[in-house]
Amino acid sequence: MSMVKKPVTGMKDILPKEMQIRDYVTELVKETYGGFGFQHIETPCVEHIENLCSRQGGENEKLIFKIMKRGEKLDLENASDENDLTDSGLRYDLTVPLSRYYANHANELPSPFKALQIGSVWRAEHPQKGRFRQFVQCDIDILGDPSYLAEIELILATTTLLGRLDFKDFTVRINDRRILKAMAEYAGFPDNELDGIFIILDKMDKIGESGVHESLVSSGLPEEKVCKYLDLFKNTGRDIEGVRSLKETLKDILPDDTANSLETIMASVEATKSASFKIEFDPTLVRGMSYYTGTIFEISMDEFGSSVAGGGRYDDMIGKFTGQKTCACGFSIGFERIITILLDKDFKIPDDVSRKVFLIEKGASKERICEIMKEAATLREQGIKVLVSQMNKNKKFQKEQLIKEGYKEEDIKDFYNTEFKK
Repeated sequence: MSMVKKPVTGMKDILPKEMQIRDYVTELVKETYGGFGFQHIETPCVEHIENLCSRQGGENEKLIFKIMKRGEKLDLENASDENDLTDSGLRYDLTVPLSRYYANHANELPSPFKALQIGSVWRAEHPQKGRFRQFVQCDIDILGDPSYLAEIELILATTTLLGRLDFKDFTVRINDRRILKAMAEYAGFPDNELDGIFIILDKMDKIGESGVHESLVSSGLPEEKVCKYLDLFKNTGRDIEGVRSLKETLKDILPDDTANSLETIMASVEATKSASFKIEFDPTLVRGMSYYTGTIFEISMDEFGSSVAGGGRYDDMIGKFTGQKTCACGFSIGFERIITILLDKDFKIPDDVSRKVFLIEKGASKERICEIMKEAATLREQGIKVLVSQMNKNKKFQKEQLIKEGYKEEDIKDFYNTEFKK
């Protein structure tokens, strides 16, 4: 059997230029989120299959890379279906593992607990540009805080990070799942129809209001109710006044604290933000995960035509492990999407560290090599990064490549063998 040099479909090799940017962003994530009190943790990449298939992950549960049982536990002859052959799988996100982690270690952790996770996840989906089967997620979560302070901190921390990466004029879209349900109830839709309605509503930015109207009616919903439902969106502004307007319209259905909390979050973020962005109430925002229970938010960048972060409150998930309700709220940045954008922008890493390149002529004596290595060691002790490499035959091309990697021409020094140059 011949060896295959290309990576498995949906996976990718990462070249040094991209890796440098990934490392830089990772360190900036740790530094920025650490400044907000988030503590870096790690969970295994393999999870119990029961946890992954707990109906918390929506469509992602159809994309699990399942792992077969091993040794005597793998009974192929008596297996009746796939479930008899598997006992674990690769995690498809970081939220389910975090919930298990907290349920297992709650007594050893502070309350509330502010967690930062950075790690690979796997989904068996159709690969395309910027979308892989293995990719890095970066999540911050606050566990054990029932107040809107959690949402405010998460939004401020994430927007501060994006600002430090030189992103400007993006939009934080915010909504609440309880508002979504109240609007549907106001229009007369029963609970058992809500999931289907929200799936269609989530396509508003792609198919428009007319497309949503047609899809809802085509699904069998009464025209009168659909019109009443969509009129709510037409008559609701995208600012705090929009929240107040809905609060009045839905006053017999929606608890007061829902709209009040959303209003406080928006006002607080606007007053204390450090990056250049706007926060906008978006009553059409759904977020696909079924585990969200309250506030939901997403960050979109118009110039790139996509969202780069999203999250929300999921107060019921940890309780499925412990039997006790534990408030939780999280925000995930699209690490891979941000890296792709930075590469497309030809992003340059800020570098205030001096760097040198020593090119040694082929055939240099051992005495000469020792002399050069000592000089390199002295410079490294001074905090200067020194690359020592053999001089290629085509030295001009070699230097051009080094300059492309970020070295300055004046920092590239040639070392010839003095014995040959006398």
